[in-house]
Amino acid sequence: MTAKWMKWMTELTSRKWISRLMGRFSHSELSRLLIPSFAKSYGIPLHEAEKEIKEYRTLNEFFTRKLKPDMRPVHPLPEGLISPVDALITAMGKIDSGTILNVKGQDYSLAELLNYSPRTETYNHGYFFVLYLSPTDYHRIHAPISGRKLESEHIKGKVYPVNDFGMRHMRTVLSRNERLITYIAHEFGEVAVVKVGAMNVSSIKYSDDTANNWNRGDDIAYFEFGSTVVLLVENNTFEPLSDLAAGHKVKMGELLGRFYRNPAAKPRRTNTSI
Repeated sequence: MTAKWMKWMTELTSRKWISRLMGRFSHSELSRLLIPSFAKSYGIPLHEAEKEIKEYRTLNEFFTRKLKPDMRPVHPLPEGLISPVDALITAMGKIDSGTILNVKGQDYSLAELLNYSPRTETYNHGYFFVLYLSPTDYHRIHAPISGRKLESEHIKGKVYPVNDFGMRHMRTVLSRNERLITYIAHEFGEVAVVKVGAMNVSSIKYSDDTANNWNRGDDIAYFEFGSTVVLLVENNTFEPLSDLAAGHKVKMGELLGRFYRNPAAKPRRTNTSI
């Protein structure tokens, strides 16, 4: 099947009504019959799940499952930034004057990604990670730092796939898909956790709508089926691990790098070891 044909089919199947139908089925009791084959097909590690497979009442409940305690230890470095998800790093790097460069061959306008938020300038020269969650992955999103919620924005959009095909052949899907953005203030500055919806995802939900403060590793939100998180770090506050690169798999709680204080605002720490 040609890329042109696949693109046309994707356009047809990226409508919200199809997503809603898939969502209704995944929430139905009938969908529980698919859980064993779904888990086997994707090689999901069932020993990590909080419950036994037979205890999940719907496919959605299984997909948004929690894990047993201590399955994802959080790196203890006080100034560390941790991965908020289990994911594949599809792109990472410095933000170049408001542009996220070369994400699967495409450049992204930060302003478009953040829906022209006034907060955009905070990240115009910052750092970014694009973290792709496949159906195999654990689909809850956790706090990458300890801090308080500054703002939250839900942006309605399309539901294009965020897999390799969608990212390469569909135009700037991360900026066109549905997004739920959480801005978090922390000791060293600010981060934005951009949760991007995908094909057949009926919603992105906060685990607790009333929560305004989190510790690193706390449960923030979850996806219903596979998607992507774009993690943005404020200008001049962050240094990534030297051996981290696009193509690496990470688990929630693993270290992505460390913060230093913005030299324009506060004295930099003298201890720079990771």
